[in-house]
Amino acid sequence: MRSLTEVIETHIIDLLERNKEDTVSLRRKELAEQFGCVPSQINYVLRSRFTPERGYLVESQRGGHGYIRILRICYEMPEERVGHIDELVGDSITEQEARRLLISLQSRGFVDARERLLIEVALRHIDDVGESTFDVSPYKRNVLQAELLKRMLRGLVFS
Repeated sequence: MRSLTEVIETHIIDLLERNKEDTVSLRRKELAEQFGCVPSQINYVLRSRFTPERGYLVESQRGGHGYIRILRICYEMPEERVGHIDELVGDSITEQEARRLLISLQSRGFVDARERLLIEVALRHIDDVGESTFDVSPYKRNVLQAELLKRMLRGLVFS
């Protein structure tokens, strides 16, 4: 049985799929009433499932006529993808954060399963070698992983 969070997420994704402009406007209170939950449950779904890492931007306006607008991030040009990737990865990334990001990128069609696995192996190798052979601090290993991840993803975007 699916959780309420998954049901709400699926409903919102279905609304986005039906809208050709990749955006949907909702009212938190109405959505909560529809699913028989409190508005904070809707907030949780938005914060955890509709993040930039997953390819969404959420804007909201509170008050009597408040709304929630969910926008699916789309990239027309490779340069836009690279900018978004650089922003998501940042200057430092742990192996677990990188894995979550790669899974998200795969689900959005930016990388396929084979590419994701190859990148994960390379990142794991950098982490292992940095720790065992060169005695690199965890922070510096995360910086190296971020740089390698960005370069590999840039290579895929422009290939």
